[in-house]
Amino acid sequence: MSELLATTTDVAEQRKDSKTIFGFWVYIMTDCILFASLFATYAVLQNNTFGGQSLGELIDLPSILAETLILLTSSFTCGLAILAVRRGDKMGTIIWFGLTFALGLSFLVLELSEFARLVAEGNSWRRSGFLSSFFTLVSTHGLHITAGLLWMIVLLVRLAKQGFVSSSLRQFTLLSVFWHFLDIVWIFIFTIVYLMGAI
Repeated sequence: MSELLATTTDVAEQRKDSKTIFGFWVYIMTDCILFASLFATYAVLQNNTFGGQSLGELIDLPSILAETLILLTSSFTCGLAILAVRRGDKMGTIIWFGLTFALGLSFLVLELSEFARLVAEGNSWRRSGFLSSFFTLVSTHGLHITAGLLWMIVLLVRLAKQGFVSSSLRQFTLLSVFWHFLDIVWIFIFTIVYLMGAI
């Protein structure tokens, strides 16, 4: 009887996991559509500078490259954190996700500094259609990074208090997928917006 109950519980847990994972991938697909729309809008408006400077004249490319390297490094540390989760290594998970959090926060600080500099120079989102689309695209990615950092804090606090539970692997894995997805989106932003804009 106890074996039957255990089997029923396992099946129910697997169904719950399947629904959660399916729902998460639906969310990722909707995010892909959101970013595709923002990229398309930027492509249409990138030359509408309203007599102002182009992106190549506004940005500090070495700073943007530093942001990119920081975010790509955070993707690597996130991968190491997932390996620690799979091993059941609580301290390793906290250390590697803590480092991922620190790198993500550094990226966000650099991005906000760039925005503050542009606004201080009179190049805010209200200046032109080009700058509106630029700020919207890049800040939407930044908001996603912020959401990922908050998600990370919640999972790490829970891990520190409760240790690993049955849903820990799934939760940390979904966080990892989300973080890698943001890295991929940033690579497109870096290439299409910054590199092509600097040419």
